[in-house]
Amino acid sequence: MIVETEAPRGQPCVGIYWGVTDRSGKKSIVVDVSLLAEAEPYGDFLTHSRGHYEVWEAWRRLGTTGLARRGLPDVFRMHEYEEFPRGRVVYDGEHKRFVIYADRRLQTAAFIAEIVGAFHLQTESYIIQSDSHYRSSWS
Repeated sequence: MIVETEAPRGQPCVGIYWGVTDRSGKKSIVVDVSLLAEAEPYGDFLTHSRGHYEVWEAWRRLGTTGLARRGLPDVFRMHEYEEFPRGRVVYDGEHKRFVIYADRRLQTAAFIAEIVGAFHLQTESYIIQSDSHYRSSWS
């Protein structure tokens, strides 16, 4: 798991993520998160203020050296943001639970466990849902 912005241990958060495979074939979840106190309201939900395209392009601009310095894989430089399976974690204030939106390719026990760990949801109520926004072009 690679976390670009990490929440303090144990504090649940919202954010975006990708399931990426680097040149060596290693699969990782790469995330960008916000604490709930920093999250943006969206109706009854709290969500991460940054989007997939925005974050991917910012990481792409870092170049090979900048990506390596941050521990990010080189895939950001060589691919488009929609090529890899991705998703978003939001907080549903009405139902008092987190919603993990995930590309179907990431809806495996192993990937969900990584996502739950990255967003510190181990003791939180959450559900997993598909959404047409979070489908990779390789699906």
